[in-house]
Amino acid sequence: MPNCIHRRRFLAGATAATTLAALPATAQTASQLNPLFDALVQAQLRRAPESATNLGLDTGANADLRARLSDQSLAGVAANRAATRAEIATLDAVNVRALSPEARIDLAAVRYARASSARVQQFDFGGTSYGPSPYVVSQLSGAYQSVPDFLDTKHRLETAGDADAYLLRLRAFARQVDDQTVRMRRDAGAGVVPPDFILDLALVQMAKTRVPAADALVVQSLARRAAAKGLGDRYAADAARLYDAEVLPALDRQIACARELRAKATHDAGVWKLPQGADFYPACLQATTTTSLSPQEVHRFGLTQAKAISARLDGELRKLGYTRGTVGARMAALARDPKQLFPNTDAGKVEAIAYCNARLAAIRGRLPDYFERVPPYGFEVRRVPANLEAGSAGAYAQPPALDGSRPGLVYFNLKDSADWPRFDLATTTYHEGLPGHQMEQGWQLSNTRLPLLRKITSFSGFGEGWALYAEQLADEIGMYDDDPLGRLGYLKAQLFRANRCVVDTGLHHYRWSREKAVAYFVDAQGDTPGDAGREIDRYCVNPGQAASYKLGHSTFAAIREEAKAKGGARFDLKAFHSAVLRHGRVPLDVLKQIGDDWIASV
Repeated sequence: MPNCIHRRRFLAGATAATTLAALPATAQTASQLNPLFDALVQAQLRRAPESATNLGLDTGANADLRARLSDQSLAGVAANRAATRAEIATLDAVNVRALSPEARIDLAAVRYARASSARVQQFDFGGTSYGPSPYVVSQLSGAYQSVPDFLDTKHRLETAGDADAYLLRLRAFARQVDDQTVRMRRDAGAGVVPPDFILDLALVQMAKTRVPAADALVVQSLARRAAAKGLGDRYAADAARLYDAEVLPALDRQIACARELRAKATHDAGVWKLPQGADFYPACLQATTTTSLSPQEVHRFGLTQAKAISARLDGELRKLGYTRGTVGARMAALARDPKQLFPNTDAGKVEAIAYCNARLAAIRGRLPDYFERVPPYGFEVRRVPANLEAGSAGAYAQPPALDGSRPGLVYFNLKDSADWPRFDLATTTYHEGLPGHQMEQGWQLSNTRLPLLRKITSFSGFGEGWALYAEQLADEIGMYDDDPLGRLGYLKAQLFRANRCVVDTGLHHYRWSREKAVAYFVDAQGDTPGDAGREIDRYCVNPGQAASYKLGHSTFAAIREEAKAKGGARFDLKAFHSAVLRHGRVPLDVLKQIGDDWIASV
């Protein structure tokens, strides 16, 4: 298979792209879509008040959402499923031929997102994390691990009204935990139980959440911030009483349920073991990669990509004098070099985060040479909270608030500093920060043309594909010219994403064990067993999402190469970046159509 996915593979069965190509050139404006999109986004925010707060939209007519959390009950899940079906019917009733080309893209993206959700929602179990998950609660999913951090870092607290809203959300937190416990038991009755090692991780993290009120983050946060705003100590006392009376009992009930499930859990890692698992995985793969590729095709693609990247990495290692052993063994030896390791202490971890922030600042200064605009938001790197490190992903990004009141954030999991040698940090900073997720998300959020619904609609294939392309761009613009070991980290990261396609399909389609998947990462790219294990645990609860990175990257790279081949010396990198970013996140098949149209026009 060639280095990029063949375009026919993407377009096969891709109704969104077919619709775009078949429409006439004459069209009206997008104004007829605006009222529909406004209604859809308002309904979406009211179903998910947390997203309203994340975006800074819990004001005005939505001010009441500041005191609410989403409904996680069985009835709430059913209501969401019904809403998705109704919204698809409404979108299908739009006269597509009357839309402008840009409005057609908007409609195609929104329709695709709803259709993907509906396909996954047909399976009446599970929840969400980085994407569809077969498990309501795991080390990465569940209110017990998401709400405390949300209340601490996202819920604004300036006034007594904000503090009152916090208390109402604290009570809603207890309800969410109980509602999810009910769903855990219902799913278990249908044969959907997380693997034993996933429940072990979740139980460790639950124990760190279930602490006395005086030590609880949800109590400490309100107490600290209310005092700082001169609101006295009443709110601290009220939060402690609520926590003891409602939150702790709910957590205890969930912990008891998780322990019961752990007693009957198996060690099988993939979703193939679940009822309907053989159908669930392709649905997850389609939802996250936004392609129609089969598990077998994704597996072969990953193997082909990994072989090519390993050869390049081998060449770079040899240039630097690392010639003995496999690529994975040489990278592992390099990762053990004390000069590449920050001390595994709080001070050492502060130093590592400072290094990442310096890399972020350095590349931001170069971006105006390669982009027609740079998003107007602040960005910074932080450490994953210690209570979430055991089950958290290695690194991840959170977008800024829409109004810029909160910066875009990049988190690194520094549970063990040995998992993050210096040469790995820079490329991940570029991926999660600039010019990766924060650049792409910043473009989308600050795009004055995009309707709000489009600004908050996400596709993993596009977002992760762009972030992986951003790693390549960082190399191309010289960020490693004085850091050859950093270039090794970049190539290792590319290899890692190719191997993800192999491992994810291995776990969920080819029935690999967790141990086989961990060993694959350790052998192929020199990961530590701990870092590899956390990654594999993530894939076990987020089927398909890990494959979206390299598939998306290949799409961006293919469009650029086609444009360069046609334009030659006239190729404009800034124009390419604008062409692929100006429509916001779209499914990969729609992105390919956008790329073809742009190439034809230049």
